[in-house]
Amino acid sequence: MRIIAGYYRGQRLKTVPGMNTRPTADKIKGAIFNVLREKIAGARVLDLFSGTGNLALEALSRGAKEAVLIEKSHTAQHIIRENIEHMGVENARLVTMDAFTYLEQHGEEVFDLIFIDPPYHRGLAEKAIKLLAEPCRLTYSGVIIVETAKDENLESYEPFEIKKTGEYGDTKIWYLQRME
Repeated sequence: MRIIAGYYRGQRLKTVPGMNTRPTADKIKGAIFNVLREKIAGARVLDLFSGTGNLALEALSRGAKEAVLIEKSHTAQHIIRENIEHMGVENARLVTMDAFTYLEQHGEEVFDLIFIDPPYHRGLAEKAIKLLAEPCRLTYSGVIIVETAKDENLESYEPFEIKKTGEYGDTKIWYLQRME
């Protein structure tokens, strides 16, 4: 796994051993960032269920202003720290807690890009979206990017609506924005 574009292009990222963490494949990551192209520069990024930090670090490489990475697994936290240090990134903040606890305790923070990539088939993405909705944590021009299994469905929750989806093998990417 590597950073595929921007300032840190080509930097290799460490991954968590085993099958508990499922990093977003480069092909899917490339597709996501092609959709987000206009939204990245200067963005505040929230990466829930961060895993290796892959998505947040890619956003920083492409010009995001700062990223907050949320991860509860001690093993994954260690890998994220190593990836941040290896790349020399200074505008990434790792928060070592459960994603839902973070959302419940930090209602004042608002972001331009929010990545949600939880373990599949557990209803965690929908739970995170509901918590992001009240109070709303997404800027008016922001995007929530959700990764699920292809056979999972998401509902829209006010003030968000599903604007676009994409399927890549057994993975589905959802793009949500605030209703106009």
